[in-house]
Amino acid sequence: MIRPATEADLPAVCSYWNPLIRDTIVTFSSEERTPAGLAATIAERRAKGWDFWVAEAEPGTGTGSGPTILGHVTYAQFRAGNGYARAMEHTVILGPGARGRGLGRAMMAVLEDHARAAGVHAMIGGVSAENAAGRAFHAAIGYGEVARVPQVGHKFGRWHDLLLMQKIL
Repeated sequence: MIRPATEADLPAVCSYWNPLIRDTIVTFSSEERTPAGLAATIAERRAKGWDFWVAEAEPGTGTGSGPTILGHVTYAQFRAGNGYARAMEHTVILGPGARGRGLGRAMMAVLEDHARAAGVHAMIGGVSAENAAGRAFHAAIGYGEVARVPQVGHKFGRWHDLLLMQKIL
């Protein structure tokens, strides 16, 4: 089930997102997420008409200690200023074991439908050039590479390229 995130979901989101932040270049950031920080991000996005959705495992398939969150999607304005008000950048993150099951596609469909209804014209994904799975995923759902920005991310003692992939909604 894909639904808007609640505060109760945020520890689970941090549990699968922080290892990706800490151990991979899926994101160039090295700042781990906290439930309080995510709550503030979600509140800010919702105040602007955007949202933050989670994919929850079907009842009976979790650990019994609350919802089993498998991944999340969200979006926000691509760049500041009213000239970019219809261009958004998304984030899609899946936890371990959730990849390759169509969940990412389903979550992106929810996000794109919401954005389209809000008048968004372009959706952009910033993908590490070294993230072959992320590039392939975006290409499979209709995103094309529109720019390669060399050496803008620095992590693990070296520079990384960023690919901007775009879909016109």
